[in-house]
Amino acid sequence: MNFFRTEPAGVIAPEDALPGRDTPIQISGKHFVNGSSMVAPFPEQMETIIVGMGCFWGAERLFWEVPGVFTTAAGYSGGTTPHPTYSETCTSRTGHTEAVLVVFDPDVVDLETLFKVFWENHDPTQYMGQGNDLGSQYRTAIYGTTEAQMAAAQASLENYQMKLTATGFGKITTEIAEAGEFYYAEEEHQQYLAKNPYGYCNHGFCQVAYS
Repeated sequence: MNFFRTEPAGVIAPEDALPGRDTPIQISGKHFVNGSSMVAPFPEQMETIIVGMGCFWGAERLFWEVPGVFTTAAGYSGGTTPHPTYSETCTSRTGHTEAVLVVFDPDVVDLETLFKVFWENHDPTQYMGQGNDLGSQYRTAIYGTTEAQMAAAQASLENYQMKLTATGFGKITTEIAEAGEFYYAEEEHQQYLAKNPYGYCNHGFCQVAYS
């Protein structure tokens, strides 16, 4: 029996990524749970942020349940391959992480509330994976769509790191960067746990409270 666990490789170099395709994956665009549109244009007051915290099935459910979140979508972001498929992303050869697009009304829900959901419901200290889901497609990430979001994300990381360190946990590996293209996942992955209530979900309270 092999008791040793090999550390997953990092994000693939852009020149080595799969070529992908020019045409987007076709989806209905309608949120299965609340009926809102998953695709732009969104109402004028809305903001968007993209998060990665392992398998996007459970992560998306966490956010569509937050009051003030207008819509959510499962997809792929942070990598190179244009319009990747789920099977391609699962090879770790697209550079993308499984991601959730969160569209929210900042007059109803603030970033701190969203960050609390993010930090408390996965292990941000795990490198290139979540639990037994290993690979760069499961890495932890926050992709901001404004400079203010990225600054707030960095501040939230530093805040949570202090709490983790004080309780004996390791260093956060979460990638914080400007949002690039968000590629929508196939229709069957959208709001997956609403369609499959007993489906796989590895998300739950992790480690210590954010606030």
